[in-house]
Amino acid sequence: MATVELRFSALPEHVRTARLVAAAVARRAGVDEAVLDEVRLAVGEACTRAVGLHQNSGVLAPVRVSLIEEEKQFSIEVGDEAPHAVPGDKASGAGGDADVDIEEDDMGLAVISGLVDDVEVSTGANGGLIRMSWPTTPPTAVLP
Repeated sequence: MATVELRFSALPEHVRTARLVAAAVARRAGVDEAVLDEVRLAVGEACTRAVGLHQNSGVLAPVRVSLIEEEKQFSIEVGDEAPHAVPGDKASGAGGDADVDIEEDDMGLAVISGLVDDVEVSTGANGGLIRMSWPTTPPTAVLP
């Protein structure tokens, strides 16, 4: 299992770099060429979401991206360290702006879910993680 790890400051201009690296590593891992645009878009959405969460929460820690090449699968994990509200928790004092942030967050997750068949989202008080996976095809051997 090979893993490439990226960490970048929570700035929108770094999202493009994460997308490009993810597509290059996915291609090398054997993800079908027809799916690479979906990989780029999904990583862009996940990283943009993490950047927004960090900026809105005042988190200075970097956004984390892990590109994991497994035997028959390629996975990408995008992690943030922003505190996420627990459903039903009214103690956070959520107001109008918080409602808009939640709607934008939900929209980003809906876009990712539409692009990726295998996606897992976990959140908590110490941050969140989006794990997306795609099947890979083994490289074909070139016969003389």
